[in-house]
Amino acid sequence: MMSNNSEHEKKSSPGNLKKLKELLHRSDNRICADCSALDPKWASVNIGVFICVKCCGVHRSLGTHISKVLSVTLDEWSDEEIVSMIEVGGNSYANSIYEAFLPLDFTKPTANSSHEERAKFIRSKYEFQDFLKPSLRIVSSKSSSSSKNSFRSSDSVKESYSGLDSNSSAGMVEFIGILKVKVIRGRSLAVRDMLSSDPYVVLTLGKQKAKTSVIKSNLNPVWNEELKLSVPQHYGPLKLQVFDHDLLSADDIMGEAEIDLQPMITSAMAFGDPDSLSDMQIGRWLKSHDNALMQDSSVRIVDGKVKQEMSLKLQHVESGEIELELEWIALVNE
Repeated sequence: MMSNNSEHEKKSSPGNLKKLKELLHRSDNRICADCSALDPKWASVNIGVFICVKCCGVHRSLGTHISKVLSVTLDEWSDEEIVSMIEVGGNSYANSIYEAFLPLDFTKPTANSSHEERAKFIRSKYEFQDFLKPSLRIVSSKSSSSSKNSFRSSDSVKESYSGLDSNSSAGMVEFIGILKVKVIRGRSLAVRDMLSSDPYVVLTLGKQKAKTSVIKSNLNPVWNEELKLSVPQHYGPLKLQVFDHDLLSADDIMGEAEIDLQPMITSAMAFGDPDSLSDMQIGRWLKSHDNALMQDSSVRIVDGKVKQEMSLKLQHVESGEIELELEWIALVNE
């Protein structure tokens, strides 16, 4: 009877399985939370992150009370385990907590890192919680079942950051907000195959990367995909690159552009809580000869949200334009 009940509890509803697959296919979950390897197929249920097969082995060594690992495609999930993953919200939200105070000179593992490098980083990140402020450290429950996390969504992330003391974080990275980037479409992109290309977009901010899906044989692709990146206190430009996906060789670059985030973030901080403001323009990034803007880009309050639309002419390529919409979500009050 115990075995039958256990099997029954492990089965999840078709609706929740669909939600899990949708969560996996979100842009920030298409790369491993720990080493940025592409297409992770494993997950830590207690932590709420998607990880690659190489990092999976290290997570298993931590014990299920710290990281309970399941395969997204091979293992059966309970509804509780799926809901636990969904409530966290994905890799970008989890990393906003677990990597909140990475040292400035710290280099995260990559897809090509050794097992020893991965193990050292993953243990520091999750077991010893070296990159959290001490007051935010999570106490794990010694249980083989899916344990409850200390945070669940972007709202919980905001609550955790509202009490941070910047004076105690000297020499460390503190995230001040989340940047949502909706990659809308591309136009007149460069040909990199025989007659067309298979384009996708990669965004890079500091050590973070996020990518869109690949659209086959299309020089005017429509993505309408939202990518999320955490913004550190000392942020630089957001780098955008377009690549042509190839199966048999390295992906060819199809142009790039840099986005100055300062007009949006400084305007948002100057005007305060956007929920209290009516729809209005609060800032502007001006087109010039040394940026990729095709026209001036306004920063606006729209329905209580700070947004910025822009069209970029791709650089170092024969042709191509990208249309984006940015949204800023502050995590701390300046």
